[in-house]
Amino acid sequence: MKKILVLATGGTIASTPQKNGLAPGMTVDQLSTFFDREDDQIDFIPVLDKDSTNMQPEDWLKIAQTILKNPDFDAYIITHGTDTMAYTASGLSYLLNDFRKPIILTGSQIPLSFQHTDAKRNIADALVVARAADFSGIFLVFDGQVIAGTRAVKVKSHSFDAFASINFPVLAQVKDGRLEMLHTPIFSPAPFHAKLQLDTNVFLLKAFPGLSTDFFDFVLKKRAGLIVESFGNGGLPNIGRDLVSGVKKMADAGLAVVVTTQIMNEGQDIDLYEVGQRVAAAGGISAGDMNTEAIVAKLMWTLGQTHDLKQIKKIIQTPIAHDLDHI
Repeated sequence: MKKILVLATGGTIASTPQKNGLAPGMTVDQLSTFFDREDDQIDFIPVLDKDSTNMQPEDWLKIAQTILKNPDFDAYIITHGTDTMAYTASGLSYLLNDFRKPIILTGSQIPLSFQHTDAKRNIADALVVARAADFSGIFLVFDGQVIAGTRAVKVKSHSFDAFASINFPVLAQVKDGRLEMLHTPIFSPAPFHAKLQLDTNVFLLKAFPGLSTDFFDFVLKKRAGLIVESFGNGGLPNIGRDLVSGVKKMADAGLAVVVTTQIMNEGQDIDLYEVGQRVAAAGGISAGDMNTEAIVAKLMWTLGQTHDLKQIKKIIQTPIAHDLDHI
């Protein structure tokens, strides 16, 4: 018999029609009726009741703390809205990087209260994984796919196959009520004991032709960390509106500038072109093939551990919880 804990946080899966549109309205008792208990012990805790648009990093901490306060379960299922599920999955992957139990996030594109819904299948699949998994970590289970928490990205707004695993293989699939492993996940915690702490003083900037350098001055005043979605393989303009000088200003001030790419697939090779090498020389920290959701969560978590720029670079470029295949 497995002991499974379900943490309810709201989201579309628990939404009902209300005056101003869909919003979480299903009680945890109502939610529990859709979980087939078989011979297992399944307990439920209502942690939050939010549309996932309103999920915050402080909520990741609350979820993580709830799990740590309930360590005697074999597996955990988190029901969650889809819009920020990938951010929460990434956040928990770092906060609980050394937790040796499977933690599964799932949700739906259509509420459980609707007749035509993907929620029932996703709940059933999450239970299959919770019962069968002999591996640890944070995973997203959706439309029959099991995706590493740091590799999930929502790529469709309505379709049931809403999530993709970016730059990393799908780990398993659920077919006909059975878990079929495709790749065995390797438990890869941080090589140090981490604090259960986040620093949310982080900004995200998408580069575009014509972008003013003034944004860097704003971030400098905030003493914040910055993630830059660059062009192609890590390049930023250094002629005209010189964004590379902005990266250097921040690095010289001891602030982290993590450089990723706007291209979703195949990651980046910041040393391939001169424009990328200039960014690296200015102090930009390459994020390799990580997706933006994971970078946001990892930088917040890293800044919660240290503000030493050398240590920040080391942690960002250290593979943790499947987040980084190569630099």
